Amino acid sequence: MNITKEKLYELIEKVRSGNPLVHNITNYVVMNNTANALLASGSSPVMAHAAEEVADMVAIAGALVVNMGTLDAGWVNSMKKAIKKAAELRKPIVLDPVGVGATPFRNQTLHELISISPPAVLRGNSSEIMAVHDHSKTTRGVDSSDSSDSALAVAGALNQDLGSVICISGAVDYILDKDRVAELHNGHELMAKVTGMGCTSTALIGAFVAVHDDHFEATTAAMALLGVAGQLAAGKANGPGTLQLHLLDKLYNLSKEEFLDTVRLEINSPIKVENI
Repeated sequence: MNITKEKLYELIEKVRSGNPLVHNITNYVVMNNTANALLASGSSPVMAHAAEEVADMVAIAGALVVNMGTLDAGWVNSMKKAIKKAAELRKPIVLDPVGVGATPFRNQTLHELISISPPAVLRGNSSEIMAVHDHSKTTRGVDSSDSSDSALAVAGALNQDLGSVICISGAVDYILDKDRVAELHNGHELMAKVTGMGCTSTALIGAFVAVHDDHFEATTAAMALLGVAGQLAAGKANGPGTLQLHLLDKLYNLSKEEFLDTVRLEINSPIKVENI
């Protein structure tokens, strides 16, 4: 089924009116950024990491976002407990495999988390997506050394293996499931100069899957919102610092007219998965 620009904006409004609670187990670097982005989008963030409470927090949230940015053994234990509870309650899980491929600890952690329950949505840059599929591919931590389209075949294989919607972020954002591939040609190169933009998109995906059961459409809408807001914000910014200021404002006050005039969306046929 095709998805229109108008449908994407309807989902933006659905988040604003629904005010979903999004439980984030995320990293120290981006907590403030992602919480503010969620608030600006109309959703409610909670950052809870204690093993003693994560299951209870999942129970009242609309979605769980797990971000592997700053790992330690205690947080990994909390992630496992939260994912197990979310799976039991059929709450959508969004997983961000930050830096996978950089160290054996990250690779093992990712394997253990996915083994508990595959996520509804897996989002990463192209290098991370390829390292999820093949841990022998090394990465430079959070930096991508590959273009986003270079991971499409691997993303198709991951979708087939996990059943998850796969989102590859980059200069062009790709979102795919077994039936279709969305391409979003928005954003601005200045966004790469602000830490945590990928993590912010993951958090926003959590808000959208909390209010909409079609996770492909929800993910596409979340990525479109951030890409359009970032592009418009960059037009007013003097650098990375003011970009953040204008980005939050635009997440908050983006109009339908602005969105429809700016978003560049293509829907293509599904990826043919061959032996990789």
